[in-house]
Amino acid sequence: MRKALSLILTLLMILSVPTLAFADSEITVTGTGEVLVPADVAVVSLGISAADPDVLAAQAKANQAIASIREALIAFGIPEEDINTDYINIYALYDYSGDEEVIRAYKANSTLAIRVTEIEKVGDVIDTAFGAGANTLNSISFSASDTRDALEKAMRAAVEDARAKAEVFADAAGLQIIGVEDIVEQGAVSYDRGAVNSFKAADTAVAGTFVQSAKLSVTSSVSITFKTNK
Repeated sequence: MRKALSLILTLLMILSVPTLAFADSEITVTGTGEVLVPADVAVVSLGISAADPDVLAAQAKANQAIASIREALIAFGIPEEDINTDYINIYALYDYSGDEEVIRAYKANSTLAIRVTEIEKVGDVIDTAFGAGANTLNSISFSASDTRDALEKAMRAAVEDARAKAEVFADAAGLQIIGVEDIVEQGAVSYDRGAVNSFKAADTAVAGTFVQSAKLSVTSSVSITFKTNK
C-alpha cells in the first residue's frame, strides 16, 4: 500500500513539472499608427472690429462691414451656406486716467466662419474679404473630408507596431507568441500637423496672401494582450 501511494505521488510530481514549464503567460503592449493625408477643406475665421463713442453706431459699422464682406465673398464664388457667423460681441472701452473710470468708446466685433473647399483659393478668399472691409483675421483650420482609408491604414499600422513590440519583449524573456488574448482600441484622432500659414494684409500693390497647409495626421492606438509560452 505504501509503495503504491509512493508511486502515485512520484508520478504526480513528474507530470506537474512540464505543466508548469509550458504554462501560458501574457504580454500586454500598446501600438500606434499614423497616416498623413492632404487637407481639402479650410475654415477661415475673419471679420471686422469697429469702435465708436455711440454703442449703436459701433454696432452699425460692424454690421455694414460684415454685409459688404458677405456680398464680396458670394460674388467671389463662396456658397452662401458656407459663410456663417462665428461670433459677435460689443464691449466698452474705459478711460482710467481720471479719478473715475469713464467710457471712452464702444468696440463691436463681428466674425465670419468661411468654409473653403478649394484649398488653393484660401489666400484669395482672405484678400477678397480684406478688400471688402475686413480688418481681423483670427484663424485658419484645416481638415480632410474623407479619412476612412487613412484611418484603416493607421489602425493596421497600430496593430503591427504592437506586434513588433511584443516580439521584442517575448524574445528578451525567452518566450514565444502563440496568439492574441485581447485587443482594445484606445482611440483614433485626426489633427492638423503643423500647418504653415503666412498672412499678409490685402493690398493691391503687393502680392496676395499666401497660405500653405501641411498634411493632416490621422492616428490610431491599440492595446493588445498576446498569449505566450516557452
